[in-house]
Amino acid sequence: MKEQSKKKPIPPDLQRVCERVHEKTESYKQYNFAQYHNDFLKAFFDLAQEYDSLDDFYRVCVSVPYAMLGVSSALYLCQGEDEGLSLVCSSERGVLKEPEPAAFPVQMNDTPYEMADSYVIPIYSKQPFKAFGNVNAHNRPQRQTTLWNDIKGSCGAGHTLGMYELSGARKLSDADRFFFTKYANRIGYNLDNRLIARQNVQHLKFINALVVDIEHNIIVPNMYFKHIFNQLRKKIEEISGLQQQMQRAIANVQDPGECENCCRGLAEMQKSLLAYHQEMVKHHSITSLFLESLFRKEHFERGHLVLHPKQCFVEKDVIIPQLEHYASRLKAANVSVEKPDNMQQEEISLYVDIGLLAQVYANLFSNAAKYTREIVDDNGVPRKAMAYGREILDNYPEPGHTSIKFNVFTTGPCMDPEDGNNLFQEGVRGADSKKIPGTGHGLSFIRHVVEMHGGEAGYEPTSQGNNFYFILPLPPLDIQPLLLTDGT
Repeated sequence: MKEQSKKKPIPPDLQRVCERVHEKTESYKQYNFAQYHNDFLKAFFDLAQEYDSLDDFYRVCVSVPYAMLGVSSALYLCQGEDEGLSLVCSSERGVLKEPEPAAFPVQMNDTPYEMADSYVIPIYSKQPFKAFGNVNAHNRPQRQTTLWNDIKGSCGAGHTLGMYELSGARKLSDADRFFFTKYANRIGYNLDNRLIARQNVQHLKFINALVVDIEHNIIVPNMYFKHIFNQLRKKIEEISGLQQQMQRAIANVQDPGECENCCRGLAEMQKSLLAYHQEMVKHHSITSLFLESLFRKEHFERGHLVLHPKQCFVEKDVIIPQLEHYASRLKAANVSVEKPDNMQQEEISLYVDIGLLAQVYANLFSNAAKYTREIVDDNGVPRKAMAYGREILDNYPEPGHTSIKFNVFTTGPCMDPEDGNNLFQEGVRGADSKKIPGTGHGLSFIRHVVEMHGGEAGYEPTSQGNNFYFILPLPPLDIQPLLLTDGT
């Protein structure tokens, strides 16, 4: 295509991009890549667009140099401060099932270096872009960088995602070394874009799951307010009757019995209104706790639930408030509550997220109100009950460690252990729950929260019913004496 004799003026909106085009053109002239280098980059870019998954992208990064130039290479990425730099893929082994710690001569470095016949190049994330068009400094969009840090952690400050190792460094010319430095940059840019896409997908999945958590733990229980409001409306209507009764008493001062009836009615009305007020205060307090724990800013920034642990006594600070909240529903279902004798006397302080752990017990007590069934005990006495408690597990999950197992038992027909544990999967409900309202989300929420605390959740059948439990690790032995207290 012949160049036009007279170019049209460049629109202001395209000015900056066109400048970058000219800058790139000049850079390519200076690079002076050989034809096989250009073919190399074309193959890399085409294959990077063809394959979608991260593992396939890793394979492309090491396969193109090997297939086109016979150069062996390895890709190392940051896996967090604890795990550090790790090998994820190489032209000799392909993608590793589990990343392996980087070994000599590969280590984090800000500039390329040669050691032991290896040429090792840093892989950088894409730098923040500059906005184009009519955007000022106040509303200029900012591009989030180093997203690998959000997903896998980081190996230090800066924008380094990892290192790229080339074997046979002595055979590489200066032109090859320069070319592979630019190639490592292209790997970083592509990896950065893929991490952005992956992070966006994770955020969307998290938001979808959070919506279910909010519906299950806040919106549906919040319908209880409607019940309280209906009861208050009835009491308000009864006030009109009392008012008429008092007017009759005023008109008939000769009948002291009428005044006494009015006083008794007012006393009962006051008692009822105070009870509803207390119920609303408790329900509001619990709803506020749940809202705070599910609508934290960090959840949305990081794309997953973020714990806010505090020191607490589980029975006093978590179980009792939830038990009081569900007392009326358990009573309406004719479920008696059997409390343990030893939890307060031997209470152990734990470091947990009170709001999320409260929702764990809320789900367990809600299930108890819905699914507890009457059985006949060993003495031939009918029993429909829920019991809670805890026990110390020594040498669990491994020797030298201690954990606490928290139990919520309900009477009823026993389930198969496999079926009971499957209930902790999202959307799974028991075979006898078709006629009972529910979503199959409560136990999966419990499992998620408990695992975030480093514990595990499960089910076990008992002689008279079913026990749903979760296990939390106890603090290390050197700080346990500080957490054991009598509450004074």
